[in-house]
Amino acid sequence: MRNKVTVVGAGNVGATLGQRVAERDYADVVLVDVIPDMPMGKALDILEAGPVLGYDSLVIGANGYDETAGSDIVVITSGIARKPGMSRDDLIRTNQGIVTQVTQEIVKRSPNAMLICVTNPLDAMAQLAYSVSGFPKQRVMGMAGVLDTARFRTFIAQELGVSVRDVQAFVLGGHGDTMVPLARLSTVAGVPLPKLIAEERLAQIVQRTRDGGAEIVNLLKQGSAYYAPSASVLQMIDSILLDKKMIMPCATYLEGEYGISGLFVGVPVKLGSKGVEEVIQLELSEDERAQLQKSADSVRELIGVMGI
Repeated sequence: MRNKVTVVGAGNVGATLGQRVAERDYADVVLVDVIPDMPMGKALDILEAGPVLGYDSLVIGANGYDETAGSDIVVITSGIARKPGMSRDDLIRTNQGIVTQVTQEIVKRSPNAMLICVTNPLDAMAQLAYSVSGFPKQRVMGMAGVLDTARFRTFIAQELGVSVRDVQAFVLGGHGDTMVPLARLSTVAGVPLPKLIAEERLAQIVQRTRDGGAEIVNLLKQGSAYYAPSASVLQMIDSILLDKKMIMPCATYLEGEYGISGLFVGVPVKLGSKGVEEVIQLELSEDERAQLQKSADSVRELIGVMGI
């Protein structure tokens, strides 16, 4: 029996993710969006590519949630982007209402699903979905670290003129200005990154990684990134549904790991058929640990705004 993946929010990230999952040919896909008929149109378009690319995945669109029943994984991308004149707190409260409703609808119909949050502010929304769903912590996670790490690896590979496959790196912490790219623990074909790139230049690459999303927003003029974000979610889905047990940075609920408790923060985890099967604890320097704590503090502040 095929797995079932639901993507709530059929905008650029959601629809592109739906296409990527369908092309994997291991799961049927449901695209959900509140815009009348739009998810049905995108789903039909993806479905009709099947004969060309050779996949048999069933792809359907819906304006409600009944079609999502029995989903194995639900990805939440729905929400609004921050608009001119809108305060951060306004954005949080608006998306809090959206993610709360989505989570409630999903729990009713797919009580055994795993939830992957993509809606920003991501770490706080993952915490919200965890609180609303009542699911065990292993089945709720946020996608950010995979994307931030992909950007970091891209910039390193470009700087050195090597394959991205030979670059291993981790980015921890919240998705935003307080993320913590671990240059010290990053390697290229096993060689520590600080031995290959001068400190000043490496600091510039780290900063570009932190500004990665904003760089694309500024270039696009309208909208934000969706090719790399959707690919990042797909890697998480692959690891779960295929039980790959890949180790990747995700927003997960910490209970003492890295000295942080009761909070969703991006750290390396092992993802398998049971969801977050293990938190991988890296040996951090005092400075790295302080940066991660600062990132956690900013997430805790957002949780306070939401009152959860």
